[in-house]
Amino acid sequence: MNTVLSIAADAIAYGMVLFVISIGLSVTMGLMRVVNLAHGAFAMIGGYIASYAAKDLGLAYGVAVLLAVTGTIIIAIPVERFLYRRIYGQPELTQVLMTIGITFCVIGIANYVFGPTLKTIPLPDPLRGPVDIGFRAIAAQKLFAVFCGVAVAAALWFLIEKTAFGVKLRASVDNAAMAASLGVRTSVVYAVSFAVAVGLAAFGGIVGAELLPIEPYYALRYMVTFLVVVSVGGAGSIPGALVACLLLGAIDTTGRYLLPEYGEFFFYLAVIAIVSVFPNGLLGRSR
Repeated sequence: MNTVLSIAADAIAYGMVLFVISIGLSVTMGLMRVVNLAHGAFAMIGGYIASYAAKDLGLAYGVAVLLAVTGTIIIAIPVERFLYRRIYGQPELTQVLMTIGITFCVIGIANYVFGPTLKTIPLPDPLRGPVDIGFRAIAAQKLFAVFCGVAVAAALWFLIEKTAFGVKLRASVDNAAMAASLGVRTSVVYAVSFAVAVGLAAFGGIVGAELLPIEPYYALRYMVTFLVVVSVGGAGSIPGALVACLLLGAIDTTGRYLLPEYGEFFFYLAVIAIVSVFPNGLLGRSR
């Protein structure tokens, strides 16, 4: 029984880390209709900035996180303005080629500026030690990741479903020309949505750095994982992304506990099975 509970605790923590990082990609793919394969690159940028701020500048963890998220968004603003706006509404192959190109550019710059080494983000004392949850001790950082995942899910759902901005975003996606004729500044809506998605990627890269280490090829190493999570949950569906992350996190963690020699076999086997039965994702809508 303790083994089952231990697997469940680790699976939830891993699933929530995947959710925090991947949900921004769900926004760009499902709501903005952009296949942004550079999403992991922005998560990597956030991790690099946080590592530099905390280790080299000696800033507090919270300040480093804030600086990293803000810095990543600032970097992304001209990228969105001069590159991403050119591929809105373009064929998916065009979007894939553009965003993969951006990914390799980010990898090259990261290697040149920071060197080809693994980057760590020093944790504050409250997040370093283990926490006794009754049947076992679990790293406080994993509990923090779970809390962040729940907070992000609630905040993003409220933003998209219950605010005027969410209404404008959904209107811009459904019919940009009509929304513009009604006074919606669609370019601003897309820019803000992209900034939110990038900010979430950076935040997820920082929070999940203990489970998904920040290194020069991070953007490529986890590109497929993030894309798979969004596809399984249903692009644009926040509940779908959450369910997919928890489900795939549970399958992957269980496989690594019981049959570690199989690696990610069970993870991708589950993906194939789910997508075969639910081609639009678990909670995705047909288009």
